[in-house]
Amino acid sequence: MEMSRQGRLSGKVAFITGAARGQGRSHALRLAAEGADIIAIDACAEYPSTEYPMATPQDLELTVKEVQALGARIVARVADVRDEVELKSALDEGVAELGGLDVVVANAGICVLGAWDEVTPEVWRDTIDTNLTGAWHTMTTAAPHLIERGGGSMICTGSTCGVKGTPFFGPYVASKYGLVGISRTLANELAQHHIRVNVVHPTGVTTELTKGLGRIGELIESNPRVGGTFMNALPVERVEVEDISNAVLFLASDEARYVTGTELVVDAGNTNF
Repeated sequence: MEMSRQGRLSGKVAFITGAARGQGRSHALRLAAEGADIIAIDACAEYPSTEYPMATPQDLELTVKEVQALGARIVARVADVRDEVELKSALDEGVAELGGLDVVVANAGICVLGAWDEVTPEVWRDTIDTNLTGAWHTMTTAAPHLIERGGGSMICTGSTCGVKGTPFFGPYVASKYGLVGISRTLANELAQHHIRVNVVHPTGVTTELTKGLGRIGELIESNPRVGGTFMNALPVERVEVEDISNAVLFLASDEARYVTGTELVVDAGNTNF
């Protein structure tokens, strides 16, 4: 990435959840490279229900260093999207320091793989609370700042699981379908304030999260009829974080000034079938 403070987001401030690593860090770097200053938050806490390690404070600090290396300002806080009060406090501090808010990327999320009869109440609760309620908290706490700014863009991280009924991802599917619904609703309600709300649906992305889905082969063997659900049309198993960040940048920029209430699918053809 070339260092530039005169890019497509020059003078703007972006708020990104789940920013310590993976897609969140990539989005922070992509938007910073195009001129944005960043408010980055991450829970940096383990979930007993997940089968992969969560981000750490050290991961968040690395995001800070990499954003600063691009010449951008960044305010980073440890905060959990499930806690609306904690999240609002972190966001308000960032807005006060950086002077406003223009872009919101509701990216924080978890994923737990398992057949329907393996879904525990804890798995269901953690997934819905983080992926759906957490995104709601992110958007609703940010909305007043965007209104004050005179408009802006909200982008939510969806999934191909928010487009089709992907087996073995029950709670995750529910959270991503719900995310589409609330995004469309807010797109309608906030349009009068010149706020756009959209969803990006990735196929599998190379991150720590997808490394925690190693049981998929075993589950497909137990129900081979559904195996084709996981295939991409293009000959790639997963896409890279940068591929999703490019879509986020487009929706954040003025190039998408009349794009709202839509779903941008970056899935290598996964949902073609």
